[in-house]
Amino acid sequence: MTYCIGMRLDAGLVFLSDSRTNAGVDHVGTFRKMSVFENPGDRTMVLMTAGNLSISQSIRQLVSEHVDAAGKTIWTAPNMYEAARILGEAVRTVYHRDAKSLSEFGIDFNVSLIFGGQIKGERCRLFQIYSAGNFIESHNENTYFQIGEAKYGKPILDRVVTPATPLDEAAKCALISMDSTLRSNISVGLPLDLLVYEDNKLAITHFVTIDEKNQYFQMIRNTWGQQLKSVFESIDDPVWNASPEAQGNVLSATNMHSKPVRVAVPAELLDTVNSPAPLQSLAQQPDDNKQA
Repeated sequence: MTYCIGMRLDAGLVFLSDSRTNAGVDHVGTFRKMSVFENPGDRTMVLMTAGNLSISQSIRQLVSEHVDAAGKTIWTAPNMYEAARILGEAVRTVYHRDAKSLSEFGIDFNVSLIFGGQIKGERCRLFQIYSAGNFIESHNENTYFQIGEAKYGKPILDRVVTPATPLDEAAKCALISMDSTLRSNISVGLPLDLLVYEDNKLAITHFVTIDEKNQYFQMIRNTWGQQLKSVFESIDDPVWNASPEAQGNVLSATNMHSKPVRVAVPAELLDTVNSPAPLQSLAQQPDDNKQA
């Protein structure tokens, strides 16, 4: 499994990926999920993959060499939409070549991709590509994509990231999102690849591979946990069964008449519970006057 994040912002693009492929008691695989297609001054494109590793690697190799029916390649596509379409064709080519053989061994054709970048003459663009080779593009209403184990890191992204978010803040948010995922899921692991691209640079702006010794990421891990705990403790506890006129932090009031959905006790158990305990016979009753 894996976790990858791609963000399209007014200021540029942010990409973050982990490198875990298998997780178990005695088997952990590490393969980098991020690949860069760069021709400085003309185009910079980033591909991140999740799913079956052999499929992902086949797609990456094929797309670097693929020529479509019109003679276009990812290196000569006039815009990012055409580059994404060529990548989708590569996905379908690998599917037609390998899917049937994989299914005979009980393996699904499982792959998902984040692809983004900039080609000279147009703005930064970001796409999510599916196993069928179809894709969607990020717009201001949805300024980021996730693939892999997305659920643990999504809440912080939803609360923080907007198109106007500066690149450094977006990178920080991506790292917090990744840290939340690392803490909750063993199938995501270090090292991480973080790439930040500034709009119109047409070359990689910042890139770093992050391991467990990285000072900034260690600060993120420690500070985020401490701050979350501090904020949690600063929130008032709920007030139960408050008077109707009470206003502060009321969770329930005496006039709310909230009731749980109760499951009826079986009749035979109810009779046992409600009936008096049988009297003991005199022979069974203890004799308080009897000496031990």
